[in-house]
Amino acid sequence: QGQLVESGGGSVQPGGSLRLSCVASPSIFSNYSMGWYRQAPGRQREWVAGVHKGDSDNPTYGAAVRGRFTISKDRAKNTIYLQMDRLKVEDTAVYYCSAGRFTIWGAPSTDDYWGQGTQVTVST
Repeated sequence: QGQLVESGGGSVQPGGSLRLSCVASPSIFSNYSMGWYRQAPGRQREWVAGVHKGDSDNPTYGAAVRGRFTISKDRAKNTIYLQMDRLKVEDTAVYYCSAGRFTIWGAPSTDDYWGQGTQVTVST
């Protein structure tokens, strides 16, 4: 079983919503900052959102999703979520959950763990 397991991807029309989940092992959830990246065909991996480890979440977002996506934590379930609202066609990508002890948002090489990815497709 992987350290990070995503779920919740699917197909939706523009303007719709989806919620992604990422379940982490307890040690990762407690000691690592966690976030989401996405990668569309032919494009580089793009940072989407992140939350810091510990009690102070300090969620941060990439410019392309700010105001439409919300990242959150459920400490009881060792899970982070990505609520995606007002989805656009350009949000279509494989979404990856990531975790890093000393992560730098937007620098995927600084993350230590990755999920298997979940496909999100936005189309008419």
